[in-house]
Amino acid sequence: MKPTGTDPRILSIAAEVAKSPEQNVPVTLLKLKEIINNTPLGSSELKKIKQDIYCYDLIQYCLLVLSQDCSRIQGGWNTISQLTQILSHCCVGLEPGEDAEKFYNELLPSAAENFLVLGIQLQTCFINAAKAEEKDELLHFFHIVTDSLFWLVGGHVGLIQNVLHSDHFLHLLQADNVQIGSAVLMMLQNILQINSGDLLRIGERALHSILDEVIFKLFSTSSPLVRSTATKLLLLMAESHQEIFILLRQSACYKGLRRLLSKQEAGTEFSEELRQLVSLLSPTVYQEVEEQKLHQAACLIQAYWKGFQTRKRLKKLPSAVIALQRSFRSKRTKILLEINRKKEEEDLRLQLQLQRQRAMRLSRELRLSMLEIVHPGQVEKHNREMEEKSAVIIQKHWKGYRERKNFRQQRQSLTEYKAAVTLQRAALKFLAKCRKKKKLFAPWRGLQELTDARRVELKQQVDDYVRRHLGSPMPDVVSRELHAQAQERLQHYFMGRALEERAQQHREALMAQISTNAEQLMKAPSLKEAEGKEPELFLSRSRPVAAKAKQAHLTTLKHIQAPWWKKLGEESGDETDVLKDELSVELETLFISGTKAP
Repeated sequence: MKPTGTDPRILSIAAEVAKSPEQNVPVTLLKLKEIINNTPLGSSELKKIKQDIYCYDLIQYCLLVLSQDCSRIQGGWNTISQLTQILSHCCVGLEPGEDAEKFYNELLPSAAENFLVLGIQLQTCFINAAKAEEKDELLHFFHIVTDSLFWLVGGHVGLIQNVLHSDHFLHLLQADNVQIGSAVLMMLQNILQINSGDLLRIGERALHSILDEVIFKLFSTSSPLVRSTATKLLLLMAESHQEIFILLRQSACYKGLRRLLSKQEAGTEFSEELRQLVSLLSPTVYQEVEEQKLHQAACLIQAYWKGFQTRKRLKKLPSAVIALQRSFRSKRTKILLEINRKKEEEDLRLQLQLQRQRAMRLSRELRLSMLEIVHPGQVEKHNREMEEKSAVIIQKHWKGYRERKNFRQQRQSLTEYKAAVTLQRAALKFLAKCRKKKKLFAPWRGLQELTDARRVELKQQVDDYVRRHLGSPMPDVVSRELHAQAQERLQHYFMGRALEERAQQHREALMAQISTNAEQLMKAPSLKEAEGKEPELFLSRSRPVAAKAKQAHLTTLKHIQAPWWKKLGEESGDETDVLKDELSVELETLFISGTKAP
């Protein structure tokens, strides 16, 4: 779609190009230079003119003319050099609009490649030219083409990678001529000053080729201009990129570069740049660069790790915000509930206060009405009775409060006292059972044999007692009779003790049998629910239990009948001396649940 408000000069040039023969098109396109030069640089009018030139395909015509053979173009290299200027100025600052992809991906790379091809052709003509004037003129045109290429690359930085990666540019860089080589090196230096980052994107092979040519020109030519430009270019590349610096320092292709640079003549125009390059390639600087590279790598790792942590926290942020909102709302709800509770308590307190005030007011009104009814002579008596009743009520409430307070203070000690009583009662019961058990199974051991000293001591005690308690003398006959009676009663007691203990054991066995039978009957299922051999448990004797009881009985007998020296390692509390007659119980007398065998 053609733009509206197009400059009439552009329209006339476009119409003339469309009608003119092919050999007149380059001359017609040169009229665009006058229009561009007469328009202020950077103005909106210039942008509009460039857009009109692009929309009427005049830039494409310029590109087609530059791709033709220069010998067929009217005006020769002068026309071609001016067309390169027109093309570069029209492409820089142009807004292509809808055809942006085609403009950036096809037209601009094609223009840069045509400029390089023209440079090679000019280089060939310059080398083949015989006259000095012709050489100067061709060199002038070569500078115009390289300046146009630099202008185009400066306006579109994305073309730098295409230019550096081009074989035509490498062909120009390999020129042996000093003037052409210095111009190409200067153009490369200017391009790298714009953006040197594309130097690492062109591939290892192309990068090595460029470095080889720059180093070759530094050592192979005697021209100070070429050597100075090559030195500055190497210094720029080494300082801009650590990768290139490491390549120059470590690569086997450039081994000995620092030694060759240090042998160069001092006192030249570029001696300062040469000294900087030599010091840059020194081991100390290389070590610093390595440390800086490691530092940058550490910073990069930290940046990635911090970015990962930040993204992780951002992913968890919604749940954290939800949890924070939930906590805040819960706390706010609790605060509101607490405020409402306090408000309700305050309202209740005010209501109670009002009720007390109303009750007091009614009480006073009632007292006044009663005083009106009471006889004037009985008022003092009535007041005294009311005071006594009030005092009694106050005392009652005060005593109740005091007793409740004392009870609350003594509750802990009372609880401890009850617990101590419970523990003492349990301990006493346990001790009584132990004494009863020990007394039950302890046989009569007779009196302990007295020593002579003990006899003398007891005799002295008896004599002292008789001396203090003098009584009527008793005849020897009466004393012997009393002694015989005491011995008889003691013998009778010990004889009946064994019978009572056997009767007690029999009673306890019967009680245990009754309780066991009752427990089994209560836990036994009904006849409807009984299955298998469950009813037979109440009809037959338990042989395993009888065998276990017999084994335990025999073990106890062996333990009791063992000599005393075999029991020396046992504790005294575990010893239970039982009479042999009392423990020799037959198997049939032991309690076994169930009925007797038929």
